[in-house]
Amino acid sequence: MSKSENNLSEAFAGESQANRKYLAFAKKADEEGFKQVAKLFRAAAQAETIHAHNHLRTLNGINATKENLQEAVSGETHEFKNMYPQMIEEAKEEGNKEALLSFAYANQVEKVHADLYTKALENLGKEEEVTYYVCPVCGHTVENCAPDNCPICNRAKASEFIKTD
Repeated sequence: MSKSENNLSEAFAGESQANRKYLAFAKKADEEGFKQVAKLFRAAAQAETIHAHNHLRTLNGINATKENLQEAVSGETHEFKNMYPQMIEEAKEEGNKEALLSFAYANQVEKVHADLYTKALENLGKEEEVTYYVCPVCGHTVENCAPDNCPICNRAKASEFIKTD
């Protein structure tokens, strides 16, 4: 990989992280009543998304939908089989209960995501209408109907799940 490609990859990661961080900052500013600051954080987050997409596109990292789904399955599978199990063990060793819970939630949900991507890949071209709901606590993602209680964290009720477009 060339220096420019390495730099693009690093910039993509940095811009992606900045986007998510600024959205979290915006949520906190909203909670504290700083509406204008929240708007600024959301505007900057959108700009960071544009930068990240430009870098990814320049890296030829966006392919046809079939290949993108295959890559998504691979990435999610790596996370729940390799990445998170190691992080879970290290959090246990350190006695970091908050990190352990965060990693455990993510680990369980990444398997769900891999399954949903696999299903989408198998049904590619059939375009069956599906609505997705996401638990606001752990990120559990379900099709068509939110469960009465989240089966992963058991903290969110159906009415709290976020309906996605």
